[in-house]
Amino acid sequence: MSASRVALAEDLPALGDCLASAFFDDPLWGPWSFPDPASRSEPLGRLMGFWADVAVPHGWVRMDADARTVAVWIPPGVAEMTPEQEARFEALTGELFGGPREPELRALFELFERHHPPEPCFYLSLWGTHRDHVGHGLGTALLRECLELIDAAGEPAYLESTNPVNVERYEALGFVRRDSFARPGGPPVTTMWREPPVVS
Repeated sequence: MSASRVALAEDLPALGDCLASAFFDDPLWGPWSFPDPASRSEPLGRLMGFWADVAVPHGWVRMDADARTVAVWIPPGVAEMTPEQEARFEALTGELFGGPREPELRALFELFERHHPPEPCFYLSLWGTHRDHVGHGLGTALLRECLELIDAAGEPAYLESTNPVNVERYEALGFVRRDSFARPGGPPVTTMWREPPVVS
């Protein structure tokens, strides 16, 4: 029996909670984006929840039964956001990062766009496990299951690792480092690529 399932619209609150917990201490989306830990959870949850929300209709957000671990994928051939969603995202980031931080965050998002590969691929937008459930292999099991499906489709995969401690975990799953980028004084982001296995 499958260990994971496709997330639905009614799962969005649980998805947001899981991802906000998973990325609370992430070097980029945690302390760099929201420096005050006392007030971080709410805006981080809104940001992560938005990204999950726009991905769910594509049918490639996967979760375990209790949303303890989540993988947000954008399949090849579709845009991550529609023009209407891009407008909503601009409004959200203006609200979350308004003031002196907003230009810095917009420049960061431009770097993500600039480094995104032109080749069709499955894009792992977010992958995380709730802090209450880390250390049990749940996230790795979920990602392995996703990659089996992607391999069966014969497609490559791409991601940006915002936490250096995860790079070796991705490499163990067949990803290779492609490039890196960072804002001045900000944490590094490592882009990674995975080719599907060659079928003989």
